[in-house]
Amino acid sequence: MRSTRIAVAAAALGSLALPMAATGSAAATTAPVSSMTPVERPCERPGPWVIGTTAVTIRSKASAKSTSVGILYRGHKFSVHKSSGGWRYITDKTTGVKGWVSGAWVYRDVRMCLN
Repeated sequence: MRSTRIAVAAAALGSLALPMAATGSAAATTAPVSSMTPVERPCERPGPWVIGTTAVTIRSKASAKSTSVGILYRGHKFSVHKSSGGWRYITDKTTGVKGWVSGAWVYRDVRMCLN
């Protein structure tokens, strides 16, 4: 029984190693890339600005106690002009309202490289 488990484990590891060996030989046949050329990967650039909730209050100043001048909804188009102390100065392109929103709810989307 023990030898059967060992044989099954060896077969499973062998089947996992086979695709890795095939990709290793394929990578070796590609043209060499100069180490001096910077390779830009899209996952290393910051992502677009997103809203992390359904709506965010646009404020006149970068303070939670300041006057509300509008609401930024998730479906609205907006642009971020600057950031200061956890707040973002934005323009809501849908309504034309300018003001400050909390950086806890308006942030850059995170991109991830899996290789």
